[in-house]
Amino acid sequence: MSGLRIGRRNRLVLLTAAFLAVHAVLSLVNVLDTAHNPAGDVTGVYRFWIDYWRQTGQLVGIDTEWVYPIGALPPMLLAGVLGGDAYLWTWLVLVALLDAGATVLLVRRRESLAWWWIAFTALLGPVALSRIDAVALPLAIAAVLQLSSRPGAASVLLTLAAWVKVWPAAIVAAMLVVLRRPSAVIAGAAVTSAVVLGLAALAGARGTLLSFVTAQADRGLQIEAPAAVPWLWSAALGDGGVQVYYDTGILTYQLRGDGVATVAGLMTPVLVVGVLAVVGLALAARLRGAEPVLLLAVTSLGLVSAVIALNKVGSPQYLTWYVAPVLLGLLADPVRFRGVGVATLVAAGLTQLVYPWFYGGVIGTEPWILAVLTVRDAMQIGLLVWCLVALAALRPPTASRSGAPSVEDALRG
Repeated sequence: MSGLRIGRRNRLVLLTAAFLAVHAVLSLVNVLDTAHNPAGDVTGVYRFWIDYWRQTGQLVGIDTEWVYPIGALPPMLLAGVLGGDAYLWTWLVLVALLDAGATVLLVRRRESLAWWWIAFTALLGPVALSRIDAVALPLAIAAVLQLSSRPGAASVLLTLAAWVKVWPAAIVAAMLVVLRRPSAVIAGAAVTSAVVLGLAALAGARGTLLSFVTAQADRGLQIEAPAAVPWLWSAALGDGGVQVYYDTGILTYQLRGDGVATVAGLMTPVLVVGVLAVVGLALAARLRGAEPVLLLAVTSLGLVSAVIALNKVGSPQYLTWYVAPVLLGLLADPVRFRGVGVATLVAAGLTQLVYPWFYGGVIGTEPWILAVLTVRDAMQIGLLVWCLVALAALRPPTASRSGAPSVEDALRG
């Protein structure tokens, strides 16, 4: 027993060192790399909004419409408590503290899960820390680990995270589809949303609270979205009718060319169809008596995968959306989800090559980096296809597993 304790102690020391090293290195890259500017959203957008409020009294989300849910505002305000010059460092410390809390929870449940997340963070690179998604993610991870005993608490955390960045709502939706008693999930989501909206109203928000729903509806086709790949290759092969341009309104690179606007307009209904396909297959699997623990994991990943693969936007931080569903899958069935876990790590590493290191090559449609982007985008589509096939294949437990546990019981292990 003493040897086992020493071994675990050494592993925890190593894990702590890895966590600190990854966060320190990525933080330094965010601060020092002004050429690629991976922290541009934090320093050029989030800080600008807070500085503008201090100068004019006009606060985004409260006094004006906003592209983010209102829950994204508190961390942006908190990052400014030490002043504008310290804004980025304060942001990075805030994210590191949130990540540390989620890592402790992962270690308590299963040490290998914490190692997987540290590896994912390192492979995704500096944007893993320098986007608002980095605040929502540790909340979602904590929620996934609460599903075993307190689905209501998990719903509260996921809903709070969704008011920071919308994607955790996909896991809430999966819970509603799969759990036999969803009343706690519904109550947790409803109460949390009421509190968030109530506090925002007290702060002075009126008609701006749901502006994020439609704020980006008119966006064009972003160059990193999977649907953009054919036009990027067309430009790389000499098609002068395809252009990459910078949209100063939404601060991102998009495409112009024959058919681009049509496809951009179709992507939203296509995304809806993809989400409905996942939900429909999940409901059918539930009616067949599929094991709830697997159904919840695959449905959560399927919904997130649909939102990523079928989106007309393809920002690098979207890769963080996979983390909580994949951790749920690795917790529920490590063997079945091992390949998914590896594929997600590979996709994260390819994404870091695309952004920030060789993003100029993507803008310039250089073939070699377009090949990297194409493989990454194909992997995103592949994850969605895997989920659809897995949902269609889920069956009731075999005779040897006829006593299969519920979601709540299975995730305790």
